[in-house]
Amino acid sequence: MKYHIGIDLGGTNIAAGVVDSSFNILSKASTPTKRPRPCRDICADMVKAALEAVEQAGLSADDIESVGVGAPGTVNSETGTIEYSNNLDFYNEPVADYIAELIHKPVYIENDANAAAYGEYIAGSAKGASDAVCITLGTGVGGGIIIDGKIYSGFNFAGAEIGHMVVEADGPLCTCGRRGCFEVFSSATGLIRMTKEAMDADPTSKMHEMMGDHISGRLAFNAMRAGDESAKKVVDKYIKYLAIGITNTINIFQPEILCIGGGVCNEGDALMNPLREAVKEQVYSKRSAKNTEIVRASLGNEAGIIGAAFLGLQRKKDSV
Repeated sequence: MKYHIGIDLGGTNIAAGVVDSSFNILSKASTPTKRPRPCRDICADMVKAALEAVEQAGLSADDIESVGVGAPGTVNSETGTIEYSNNLDFYNEPVADYIAELIHKPVYIENDANAAAYGEYIAGSAKGASDAVCITLGTGVGGGIIIDGKIYSGFNFAGAEIGHMVVEADGPLCTCGRRGCFEVFSSATGLIRMTKEAMDADPTSKMHEMMGDHISGRLAFNAMRAGDESAKKVVDKYIKYLAIGITNTINIFQPEILCIGGGVCNEGDALMNPLREAVKEQVYSKRSAKNTEIVRASLGNEAGIIGAAFLGLQRKKDSV
């Protein structure tokens, strides 16, 4: 049996895993990214983590068929180049070539959100769908789109930036330079900002006594469950904008499955039930016999590793 290595390259950590043909992660290893520093140095640490994971799995390099990397930024999957990543301060870096020089295996590279979406498609909540969209609610809002089983990234590899559609004209400023982006409202960062604004406006809110050492994305949900009206308004506002962004996405792509990941999804039914109802009322296809199923992503942080590990399979599909 041949195995694959998947690497999730983040701005803070590098995580590598050995994945078998049934999409099971056999072992993992990680190391700090320690940015900013030269790309070759970071690639060397990716290989080091990968080989550590191989050793932990009781395998050798001869057992590895290919290596895949999910990385933030604009990633040219055809040339194996990170064209631009503000998180890593990379500009036109031939990452696949650097890694292949060290590990002597075929190396494939893709945007990290696309890799995670592909992981959910082959082994997670979107498994079995032909068309799927995966949205991650984290520091920002990441998106990955699968059409006919293939990753869609646009002609310039910068597609699927779902977080940067505008959901409120002239809304708060986004890090991309536009105002009112989906990401401003529906990321965990946006939820924390709206929570803080509500606390500033209401000194009597239970959120003050419940916050602990810091304001988290869970605070408004927890206080809402405790009967706090200001917290309920925050949650309602958050779900309102999340529903707008998801409805827009469904109206454009009409995927069989739209899966949502990120820590906010740990709220479970308190998030998902009102979200589904709001989307159901707004979506253009609501009178259709078939409608998009909205589900929680199931692979968590492992989606990026699994998806990256099988980018070689994705490349074979692209060549067909």
